[in-house]
Amino acid sequence: MAKDTYKKWMVALVNLDPTVGVEIRKTRPCLIISPDAANKNLHTVVIAPLTSTIRNIPTRLLVNFDNQPGEICFDQIKAIDITRIIKALGNIDPAYRKSITQILLTMFGDNE
Repeated sequence: MAKDTYKKWMVALVNLDPTVGVEIRKTRPCLIISPDAANKNLHTVVIAPLTSTIRNIPTRLLVNFDNQPGEICFDQIKAIDITRIIKALGNIDPAYRKSITQILLTMFGDNE
């Protein structure tokens, strides 16, 4: 896929290996959270991996993607080269977008 086809809110299958330490591993769905302007102009995207392991911690959001319950792991956000992306899987349900934005604002906003 061309780099300009990666859009914010897209879920893509991403190869996250190799990893170091406790970084989330394997090939798994990941939510693209970087803005479209960056995605269009860079060879990297910022992603948050999805996992089927439910931990119910504040840096994760419970979601259902492709009829699979799981969590988006905002505590595992990373920039990846687009060559790690295997294929697009679809888009996250728009109903989750406000909650995602709120988690990101809480994590990175000036609220401390």
